[in-house]
Amino acid sequence: MPAARQPIVVIAPDSFKGSLDAQAVCEAIARGLRRVWPDAGIRACPMADGGEGTLDAVLSRGGERRQREVTGAGGKSRVAAYGIVASREDVTAVIEAAEVVGITDPDGMSRPVTARATQGIGELIRALLDAGVRRFMIGLGGSSTNDGGAGMLAALGLKLVDAAGRDIAPTPEGLASLALVHAQGLDPRLAQSSITIMSDVNNPLCGERGATAIFGPQKGVGADDIGPIDDTLARFAALAEHATGARAADRPGAGAAGGLGFALQLVGGTFRSGADVVADLIGLDAALAGADWAFTGEGRTDLQTLLRKAPYVVAERARAAGVPITLLSGAVDAAALPELGRVFAGCFALPAAPMALAECIANADALIADRAEQIARVAARAWEQRREPGSRSPRRG
Repeated sequence: MPAARQPIVVIAPDSFKGSLDAQAVCEAIARGLRRVWPDAGIRACPMADGGEGTLDAVLSRGGERRQREVTGAGGKSRVAAYGIVASREDVTAVIEAAEVVGITDPDGMSRPVTARATQGIGELIRALLDAGVRRFMIGLGGSSTNDGGAGMLAALGLKLVDAAGRDIAPTPEGLASLALVHAQGLDPRLAQSSITIMSDVNNPLCGERGATAIFGPQKGVGADDIGPIDDTLARFAALAEHATGARAADRPGAGAAGGLGFALQLVGGTFRSGADVVADLIGLDAALAGADWAFTGEGRTDLQTLLRKAPYVVAERARAAGVPITLLSGAVDAAALPELGRVFAGCFALPAAPMALAECIANADALIADRAEQIARVAARAWEQRREPGSRSPRRG
């Protein structure tokens, strides 16, 4: 008799931030599944949603990783990675904002948030424009800045001056004295470019749902500073919009990355769900076609996951393909389980026993493999039953 067919499984997690990148999570889950099904057909699809790991996820399907020295959020030089993906038609640059102004950069985080700027992102874009690139994909997650994208725009030629006509620093503290914005020097090549903005944040630039109020505290904005900084960004946005003739402050995603989403939309960028963009680039739908099962996950899953973060987008596409999908994350918010249960065929967290967070992070690789193995053992009997004569297709059920 021919050997029994073993399942085809798509593994499409986001990174477990602070622990493992998405590719390593894929490998750990695959290792656990193969303890149960040695010949399982594994289709690894590392995912991301515009934040940390987006560059890795995109380049996992081809492209070239490059580096360039730029100005970090705190004003010191740093080497930032970016990607170049070439096709017959054109060349696309893939930029991860966190590579330039990431919240994990100790130099940037050592400066007050009012002294940080996105200048380095503008420097990188200008250098790529000089190299002939006209297509950009820019992931906005994980930034440490809250300058409304003023630093990026200044590096691309926008002039910011005070009442005396003097240049000001494109930081929140510098923008407090902003009186006028001149757009004549803004790089004209931006108008000839296609910019896709990748993010899972749809907040406007200002207000109670804006960049400063919602995301500022995690970057170091004190409670007493939220109002003044928000007012500063609102004034900057009004002057920048007047100078350019464009409107972006109230658009969804303008508040992403401390307002970098505003600046990129101001120069013609198009905002999209980061996870959807990555899913398209890595061919997730093709991987799901004909699969029997899928896995996804992230470092921590809660209700925010349902706001089109990577695991939700994977689940949505798995449902469209008729593929059951299981969530395996570092942690799962118990209060969110009723809603998560409507999306995933089982939600699982890593610790099998009381365990400190640091220990869980340090042992994530082994914990993921062990948990995937146990999930597979529970599923193995159901798989065999569904393969018996007269049963339904193993993939549907």
